[in-house]
Amino acid sequence: MNNRKIAEIFGEIAELLEIKGVAFKPAAYRKAAKSLENLEKDVSLIYKENGIKAIRKIPGVGKSISEKIEEYLKKEKIKYFEELKEETAIRQVITHYFETKGLSLEEVKKNSKKRKIIYSRFTKPAKQLLELAGSTEKAKEAITKVAEWAKSRGLDYAIETVFKKWLELDRLKPKEIVKKPYYQGNPMVWSGTHRRWYVITLEGEWLEFAGKEEEIEWRIMK
Repeated sequence: MNNRKIAEIFGEIAELLEIKGVAFKPAAYRKAAKSLENLEKDVSLIYKENGIKAIRKIPGVGKSISEKIEEYLKKEKIKYFEELKEETAIRQVITHYFETKGLSLEEVKKNSKKRKIIYSRFTKPAKQLLELAGSTEKAKEAITKVAEWAKSRGLDYAIETVFKKWLELDRLKPKEIVKKPYYQGNPMVWSGTHRRWYVITLEGEWLEFAGKEEEIEWRIMK
């Protein structure tokens, strides 16, 4: 369990370092995480038997990372990770907002360099949302909820939209997707009485459907 938990933390550290714009270190943490996941023995037993020197023998684990593993084994937390989460809180919120828009962190960085995205324009509302939500996770959850609600209605949304919908978040639900059956462009109806499908022609005539189920086209109605 220690191996999996520490590996998860290192994976999150790598993501936060990428959000922060740090090079090389994310790869080092991911390599260490992979090594921990592949260990047949729990890292706590390795540490108990031979101390931190044994931890450093794990592939991809150097001095700094081994000290963080030791810290977790002693305290069940890593101070560097907690500080990194706090330091990157605003950037995490902005990154998550763009992810709901279908943009990866790399794409956001590229668009920012090309001035297609003015990154600084999002820092103030992200900070305000953090203060309103009380935590990064709650801020992300609120953005996700608004994104799902807006997308289901074909609406655009911004971080500021979350403020406007804040008091409605619990009632904010994605629009139900309604699909209707068609056959060769003509709408269909199901008769519960006769237990069969009918195709409605342009003249309004109901023709009994004699085709196969896979021939029915289901269209999403907006």
